[in-house]
Amino acid sequence: MQTLSRRQWMAAFGAAAARAAGFSDSSGRPNLLFLFADDQRADTIGALGNPCLKTPNLDSLVASGVTFRNNYIFGGNSGAVCVPSRAMLMSGKTWFRIDTAGLENEKLFPEVLAENGYETFATGKWHNRQASWLRCFQRGKAVRFGGMADHTAVPVRDLAPDGKLSPERIGGKFSSELFADAAIEFLKNHDRKRPFLAYVAFSAPHDPRNPPLRYRQAYYRSRPPLPPNFLPQLPFDNGAMRGVRDENLAPWPRTEAVIRDQLAEYYGLITHLDEQIGRILAELKRAGELDRTIIIYAADNGLALGSHGLLGKQNVFEHSMRVPLIIAGPGIPKGRAVTAFTYLLDLFPTICDLASVRCPPGLDGESLRPLWEGKKTRIRDSVFLPYMQTQRAVRDERWKLIAYPEIGHLQLFDLQKDPHETRNLIDRPEYARHVTRLQRLMKQWQEKVGDRVQIPLRGTTPERVDLTGKERIPDKWQPGWIVEKYFRGVRAPSK
Repeated sequence: MQTLSRRQWMAAFGAAAARAAGFSDSSGRPNLLFLFADDQRADTIGALGNPCLKTPNLDSLVASGVTFRNNYIFGGNSGAVCVPSRAMLMSGKTWFRIDTAGLENEKLFPEVLAENGYETFATGKWHNRQASWLRCFQRGKAVRFGGMADHTAVPVRDLAPDGKLSPERIGGKFSSELFADAAIEFLKNHDRKRPFLAYVAFSAPHDPRNPPLRYRQAYYRSRPPLPPNFLPQLPFDNGAMRGVRDENLAPWPRTEAVIRDQLAEYYGLITHLDEQIGRILAELKRAGELDRTIIIYAADNGLALGSHGLLGKQNVFEHSMRVPLIIAGPGIPKGRAVTAFTYLLDLFPTICDLASVRCPPGLDGESLRPLWEGKKTRIRDSVFLPYMQTQRAVRDERWKLIAYPEIGHLQLFDLQKDPHETRNLIDRPEYARHVTRLQRLMKQWQEKVGDRVQIPLRGTTPERVDLTGKERIPDKWQPGWIVEKYFRGVRAPSK
């Protein structure tokens, strides 16, 4: 008697469940194509107001679907913010309630789809250990288990027909091309009798910021302007200044020349990524699946890249917590913008809603479908942004309060008049009522999610920090030309 592997059993069970429920490709259940970027700010899509960026395929998605303009991640419990962010996406729960590293004992949304008749495929980055991935996907190729890598030499593994992962190999193409190729191959060969989930987790535009030469050269010819909230240095220690790899990628103080060059390289990664998305969408259309497929585009977190004197995502400013989210496809309004507050973790119940699948109980997210159908104008009145033990923020439609518990510092921003968070109003007595109200709101959020960090009631002036001349060591993933350009005179990492 033949023994089925767990992978084969999952596929057989899913197909049987679909048949028993009467589901098929003609049942009306859509395919789901999830395109996920790594470290992409919300303001880095041409159609969403960035005239310096060329993103024609993302612009087309914006025109053909719904864009959520106030979409956030729920902070994070690690300097590697993508780990908790991806864990919250997959589980639909905040990082206070889950094991973000391995997602043990959690039901994940691809796993739910697989159990309900979907063919599930993944390629690209998976940062939450292999066991959780194996629970979710029946097919997979060019999967990067772990964090960052040189885009030109990504270690990847494939899922064999027996349900086992192949030995690690080095992908022979640039990461975005490698993952797009795998997705296109799946679209050409998937089981057309079943709806599919294709999860394509790009590692761009995460550093190293080494796009193919012609993509960075295109932006060198007309370097992007500095962000409106550029600073040479953040003048105080937010708890993520020392020992955080992201902040070591340029010297202090940040200079205009360095930041504009790094923005050119970052934009080059995004334009190259956009082209690979175009290839996937072209194959979806060629295969006759476009009209049956919901396309979701999102990112795991934002990035500073010179804003507030920072480079990384280990902060609760808007540029690091707000991320793109676009949903397009059959039944989705075209060219609509939603300004209601949403979280990335809302996608779990949203996907279940779209797939006509019952959600597991106890999720923290909520379906976004009522927002684009006009049944609701909002699903929450505020967002809470907790980062490790060192930073807390809460914002409503106009005002934002940031607290730094370990140094007793507070910031108040009027986002209506100051969307780039440049003028701290915390000491202005005419705004004291907003501080009190937002502190109360933050406390309510803490009680709701189980956050026990003590928030200072009164702000103090933080000690001024100057990191000029601080030693920087390049990580092993930075290619030689980046080490030469941004770390010249700095010793290379040990082997």
